[in-house]
Amino acid sequence: MCLPKCLSTRPCVKHRMSEEQDVIELERDYTGTKHIPIFVMLPLDAINSRNEIDDLKSLRNDLNMLKKTSVDGVMVDCWWGLVEAKGPKVYDWSGYKNLFEIVRELQLKLQVVMSFHQCGGNVGDDTFIPLPQWVREVGKENPDIFFTNRKNKRNPECLTWGVDEEPVLRGRTGLEVYRDFMENFRQEMTEFFHDGTIVEIEVGLGPCGELRYPSYPETQGWVYPGIGEFQCYDKYLLKGLKEVAEAQGHKGWGKPPSNTGSYNSKPQYTEFFRDGGDYDSYYGRFFLGWYSKTLIEHGDRVLSIAITVFSGTKIAAKISGIHWWYQTASHAAELTCGYYNTSFRDGYSSIAQMFAKHKATFNFTCVELLTSEQNKYHPEAMADPEGLVQQVFKSVWGAGVSVASENALACYDRRGYNKILENAKPRIDSERNVVSFTYLRLNPELMEHDNYLEFTRFVRRLHGKSISDLPVVMPKPKTVPKMAKKHEKVLNPLISASKM
Repeated sequence: MCLPKCLSTRPCVKHRMSEEQDVIELERDYTGTKHIPIFVMLPLDAINSRNEIDDLKSLRNDLNMLKKTSVDGVMVDCWWGLVEAKGPKVYDWSGYKNLFEIVRELQLKLQVVMSFHQCGGNVGDDTFIPLPQWVREVGKENPDIFFTNRKNKRNPECLTWGVDEEPVLRGRTGLEVYRDFMENFRQEMTEFFHDGTIVEIEVGLGPCGELRYPSYPETQGWVYPGIGEFQCYDKYLLKGLKEVAEAQGHKGWGKPPSNTGSYNSKPQYTEFFRDGGDYDSYYGRFFLGWYSKTLIEHGDRVLSIAITVFSGTKIAAKISGIHWWYQTASHAAELTCGYYNTSFRDGYSSIAQMFAKHKATFNFTCVELLTSEQNKYHPEAMADPEGLVQQVFKSVWGAGVSVASENALACYDRRGYNKILENAKPRIDSERNVVSFTYLRLNPELMEHDNYLEFTRFVRRLHGKSISDLPVVMPKPKTVPKMAKKHEKVLNPLISASKM
């Protein structure tokens, strides 16, 4: 999940050790519980811009270290911007084939992400991989292929789903582009499917690979905990809104609301999102219903293609954990993302039903976050990640859909790991466990001695194994790292690109 820099790690607190000691005393014993597979996301630039493994020696060493912790496998992003960089339907999988061979040699499994979005500009992104050059050239001629906000600012992070069925990409529709990419991958990587190395395909459905609108882009000035903005001002989505409004006999409703504030507004200071605001008017319900339905229909169309292309392989897709403003009536940040979830309406059951149709796994983020910490360090955000996770899991399990999870932010501490375990293996319902967990992400900090031992301990507990033979590691308070200069270098060109 992509979250703001101010939330990029757990806050450092004085006297934290006593808190950690309290956690240790209350820890649950997971020995004998169900084995939940764990995968570790590889670095974003595991394959570099030359379509080669970026640092082969270092990667081999890190994978060997992960193997020793008994992780089940790794997750790899296959970037559209790298693979189809040379031109339409010209694919180069060479770097990924070499990487997959190394993973197979170590007898690890692969979760592979079809990454149809740009890499760069979000938390943890120290790499910039834009969409293919030929797609960006189309965008210069027709900027409406990108999501657009009310001020007509374009976001080149991914294609608007307004072009899913529009042949604007050198004669192909968005769906045809996605289908061709996935079909070529399936053909070129046949051996890894046949020998069981690839166990799951996660289909990218939007920004950061998540099924959501890009409503909170840092490149356009958004800062946590801003409510974000609706992203439906490209001509294709506007046309769709107008047609639906007229078909329902409400011609005046064919435009997005104009009283929603801006990226960094608070809900109570907008006429649309405040308590009793227009979000709950007849028009507001119509617009939010259309906005969310359009999102779900995009996911439905792309997953329909994926289950055909990857028949016989597990399919998954990711939903973002938008936990800020969850304690307000309107849940404004969720609404601008496309999740029509409010204090009186469940917005996740309809998404879950779409997943159920395709027997796809529902991958949800932010399972390591504690509401108490969010309220202590960001009280203005009115956040409730624990309440959100509970609601989403209940809705998804209720629809008969498998749930997977991952952490939203860097996590190396006992409290975060314990929260992940609690969500993965609920005490009150031992029959409802997540089907897998993906850890974000492999990096030098994870490989530091104490962090590595803590992670090994976590893997054992997730697998339901005893930890009695492991060295005792006393949790330490962690400092908040400064934003890497490399990240700044990545963000600057993105801000320029967003002004196109």
